[in-house]
Amino acid sequence: MIDVKDISKLYGEQRAVDHATFHVERGEIVGLLGPNGAGKSTLMKIITCYIPPTEGEATVCGHSIYDDTLAVRRSIGYLPEHNPLYLDMYVREYLRFVAGLGGVKDTKGRADEMIELTGLVPEANKRIGQLSKGYRQRVGLAQAMIHDPQVLILDEPTTGLDPNQLEFIRSVIRQAGRDKAVLLSTHIMQEVEAMCSRAIVINHGRIVADESMSGLNAKKLTEQFHKLTMQ
Repeated sequence: MIDVKDISKLYGEQRAVDHATFHVERGEIVGLLGPNGAGKSTLMKIITCYIPPTEGEATVCGHSIYDDTLAVRRSIGYLPEHNPLYLDMYVREYLRFVAGLGGVKDTKGRADEMIELTGLVPEANKRIGQLSKGYRQRVGLAQAMIHDPQVLILDEPTTGLDPNQLEFIRSVIRQAGRDKAVLLSTHIMQEVEAMCSRAIVINHGRIVADESMSGLNAKKLTEQFHKLTMQ
């Protein structure tokens, strides 16, 4: 579903991503871990065709990020780190608008379905600008999923959620991960333990670990993270 081969991104002489290679299959939820500035968001922007790589190749559902950018974008649901929303629009109005952009035929029905799925029912008739940060994050997740993409790219999807919201959104992502390929970034080891089947650690743009979560817990993952990134 996601196939990244030897991807690099340079800004002048700074190498933001350095020969990254990995693969994410359908049914996998893969956590992308790394300190601030490690290259996580840059790598996600490359996969979603938001920015081009300097070198290397990546495909999503068999579509090249160079030659089939529209097909790549149709295959992906993307929640960026800084969740961009139209704050003057109402939640239901916004989701129907996004559904239309995604080619959904029954925009009203699909918007209502996503409102239910992401727990937005109490806030559905409010302007997005009136919502708390946690509920705005739910709207962002709903827009990423509304066109039923095969791949989800989620950059810090649990930012700003309280403990109850956190558990709810975890369950939504785990459910989505049953038949989609999910790549998510986070700084929270417990999030990887709770949701992910694999963890990829990136440091100074390089992938320094790619391991199954089988046998790992948050404590062991934290220890390994510190060991790999404290340099």
